Amino acid sequence: HVCPECTHHFRIGANERVKQLADPGSFEPMFTNLVPCDPLGFRDLKSYPDRLKSEQLKSGSLDAVVAGKGFIKGRPAMLCCLDLNFMMGSMGSVVGETVTRAIETATQLNLPLVIVSCSGGARMQESGLSLMQMAKSSAALARLADAGGIFISVLTDPTTGGVTASFAMLGDIILAEPKALIGFAGPRVIQQTIRQELPDGFQRSEYLLKTGMVDRVVSRHNLRSEIARVIDYAGK
Repeated sequence: HVCPECTHHFRIGANERVKQLADPGSFEPMFTNLVPCDPLGFRDLKSYPDRLKSEQLKSGSLDAVVAGKGFIKGRPAMLCCLDLNFMMGSMGSVVGETVTRAIETATQLNLPLVIVSCSGGARMQESGLSLMQMAKSSAALARLADAGGIFISVLTDPTTGGVTASFAMLGDIILAEPKALIGFAGPRVIQQTIRQELPDGFQRSEYLLKTGMVDRVVSRHNLRSEIARVIDYAGK
């Protein structure tokens, strides 16, 4: 999933991400009983339940997240991965609740927390209920920090909207894959709003590294080793 000629990082789903990061056979999925519903009776071109059913059939997942306990190069950790294959990794109530439960479990068990973000942002079909997940997950991370825990945030292409504006940018250490698009509003929206030309590479990982928004840009084939190194450095 990395082009050997140009090192382009292709987008991958949550299950593939877990396979790449967790030691073989070590991952134990958790919170698998959470299913999305339609409290607002939302409809766009199709009803939200119909859209959910279509996405579930396409992706083989109930929603846009996979979380559980596992080992990363022998280090026990709590691992949570968003899934672009399901509604572009958008954060609805199930994603927010799963992320929050993963944070709370890491706090209770004193485990390093690794969240791999890739998302188009908050899920519009759940409106304010989706936006509530931003505050909920951020508050859980504050409790993790108070307990002395460590949160390693991994940003991949793309990480945008409400996910960026909440847990994704709250890592003690923030790693990003090369050339990942990371931001709140998209560059076209920003350029149209401020009516100015944006710098080259604006909102890409390397630009965020230069401006101090991320700690390190890490190629995917080095990601496991880098996460394990950070866990060791933190003494976890």
